[in-house]
Amino acid sequence: MTTAILQARMGSSRLPGKMTMPIFDGKGPLELMLLRLRESRSLARVIVATTSLPEDDVLAEICARLDVACFRGHPTDVLDRYYQCAKEHHALDTLVRLTGDCPLHDPKVVDSVIEFFKTGGYDYAANTHPPTFPDGLDVEVFSFAALETAWRKATLLTEREHVTYYLYTHPEEFRVGNLTRNEDLSHLRWTFDEPEDLEFLRQIYAKLGRATASADEVLGLLNSHPDLHHINHRIKRNEGLAKSLEKDKASGNLI
Repeated sequence: MTTAILQARMGSSRLPGKMTMPIFDGKGPLELMLLRLRESRSLARVIVATTSLPEDDVLAEICARLDVACFRGHPTDVLDRYYQCAKEHHALDTLVRLTGDCPLHDPKVVDSVIEFFKTGGYDYAANTHPPTFPDGLDVEVFSFAALETAWRKATLLTEREHVTYYLYTHPEEFRVGNLTRNEDLSHLRWTFDEPEDLEFLRQIYAKLGRATASADEVLGLLNSHPDLHHINHRIKRNEGLAKSLEKDKASGNLI
């Protein structure tokens, strides 16, 4: 069974409360993403993993309304939250890691990375090392056994805060693969971390006019409205990971 565990929380350091900020038809990024993932052919189920903090009660309420399973776990040790979620829901086979701040995610991209993982016999596969898909179409797929190994061995702040960091930085322990596009679109930003991203996403959805438009339709829209690229182009990819690495370096845990 293939299970997607989708991380989400209200306490974003860069844009608190972003998970419920309306983007289209009164729906925020988490709700839009859950609606889009229903069209995946490969996912047997989707579980939202949020924190045990009261501020995330609203996310549990969204899940209940949409009939989506929700797990509440550690606020900062995201690797533990993810692992305990998988254990509690008996997701002991193939896991797909997604994040709730990608409301333009395409289920066909999710399905393609899952197929790549399974046909390649990998322990961990993604489309991010290096990235060639737009930022906001990130997919990581791995076995529960690999996750459990990372949960037991990971000690760095970066490894605990970023669920899969241990997996893709230890190729001597895991068979790692990466799915790439023929055309590199990694310069495109479709994720949601900053106010500029919110403006970008609202304009995209307003012009598309529906919640389930494909990545190809988004690309077509951007090709016909190139000015939209400039709304959020200043923001760097993976700023959160960079900050965690800096903290580990400052503490002397990472050279």
